[in-house]
Order: sequence, then C-alpha cells, then structure tokens
Amino acid sequence: MILFLQFMFATIIIFPIILFIIMLLVCRKLKFKKRKAIGLAADVTTLILLFSVPIAIHSLWGVSIWIPMLVALLIIAIIFTYTDWRTKKEIEIKPLLKKIWRMYFLILSFAYFTTWVIGMTHSVMIYMVID
Repeated sequence: MILFLQFMFATIIIFPIILFIIMLLVCRKLKFKKRKAIGLAADVTTLILLFSVPIAIHSLWGVSIWIPMLVALLIIAIIFTYTDWRTKKEIEIKPLLKKIWRMYFLILSFAYFTTWVIGMTHSVMIYMVID
C-alpha cells in the first residue's frame, strides 16, 4: 500500500495536470459551478506546481532553483500587495491572497509547460543524434 501511495504521489508531482483534471472532475461531480470548480482545481494544483517546477528543472539541468523561485514568488506577492494598497487604500486579505495564488498558478503552469517542452525537445534531439 505504501508503494502504491508513493507511486501516486510521484505521478502527481511529475504530471500535475492529472491532479488538475481529477480535481475538476470531482468538483463538477459535487455540483460546483464551472468557474468555482476550475478555481479550486487551480488552487490545489498550484501547491503541487510549487514542487514540480523545481524538480523538473533540477532533473533537466541539475540546477536548484528553490531559492530564486521563492524570492520571485515573494516579489510577486509584494508587488500585488503594493498595487492593491495603492489602488484601494484598504487591503482585503482574502481576495489579495486569492489573486496572488492564482498568479502563481499561471506563472508556474507556464514554467512547467515550458520546461516540459524543452525537456521533450532535448530528449528527442539526443535520441536523433544517437541513432
């Protein structure tokens, strides 16, 4: 049973889109509205993407990006907080955190997709050169 759980967790880390689709289907089955279901699936997937992107980059290039990524995420949060404060003068925490978290989802999804495409291209090129 432990091996099965490890396999499932590793699969979700490697393919976060699977978690997104599963969450979306579960939310739709529970009769959530489409927009809320997509939002919840994105929120859960963001947590996995926080681990998937550095692991994927480290496996491709052998470079650890944990610290630069965390610094970038902190800078994004600071920028969102500052703009929210400048435009509204009153910071509402929950909507602000939601905006920041969704931006993380977009950025990390793009980074993961880009890393995946580069990795696949690299693998195909190595395969073509060897044969």
